Amino acid sequence: MLSAGKAVKVSIYLSEGSKRHGVPTYSSILDFLFYRGVSGATVLKGIAGFGADHHMHSASVVEISDHLPLKIEFIESREKVNEILGKLEELAGSGMIEVQETTLAKAAQASKPKKATPPAHLKMEGKAKMMRIYIGEADRWKDKPLYNALVESMRANDIAGVTVYRGILGYGAHRRMHKDKALHLSHDCSIMLSAVDTEEKLRSFLPLVDQMVEEGLVVLSDVDIIKYSYRALDVDQPESVPGIASV
Repeated sequence: MLSAGKAVKVSIYLSEGSKRHGVPTYSSILDFLFYRGVSGATVLKGIAGFGADHHMHSASVVEISDHLPLKIEFIESREKVNEILGKLEELAGSGMIEVQETTLAKAAQASKPKKATPPAHLKMEGKAKMMRIYIGEADRWKDKPLYNALVESMRANDIAGVTVYRGILGYGAHRRMHKDKALHLSHDCSIMLSAVDTEEKLRSFLPLVDQMVEEGLVVLSDVDIIKYSYRALDVDQPESVPGIASV
């Protein structure tokens, strides 16, 4: 592993389309550096440039050129570079290699893998309320779909979690049948939002529902929370409704 001090920076300039034995040249060089124990290497892609053939190559939205310049760059000790330079020249083919003296101010450090500890199997129970809001898919609030606005509002008001369900068949107060057809995407299907949290938080959110929902149905139900989890308990979670925040 590299340490701070004198080192060598190597830059290899290639064409993106160049290949060696049917494999992109940059990939072959990267594999070689990896298996020869080089500390690290980066492949950089240019968006414009020209080479020894003096042809200008550039990337455009319409046509992506496969002749754009690539640069492979790595830093290593002088001894390691001298050891692999001959093979790099062979791999680079018509490409250019630049070797430059440099000073490594701080060497990268490999992250220490954390020891995996088997998670505890947790069962959490408690009392809570479930709010169901029934609206139409076409309903809107301030130029956006109403169901989307309700989800954003619930998140902003710290409601623990909400799920949006799209109905495939149903009717409402007008007794008009709404059906999701296979060959026709209806925008008038039923939408149900289901949220679970403490009664206090859901009731405090009801005034906002009244402002946003012009026509729909809101139902509050008592629920018993039974949750199985492999994650550790959050110490900041309210004791009255354990585990609700991840619903």
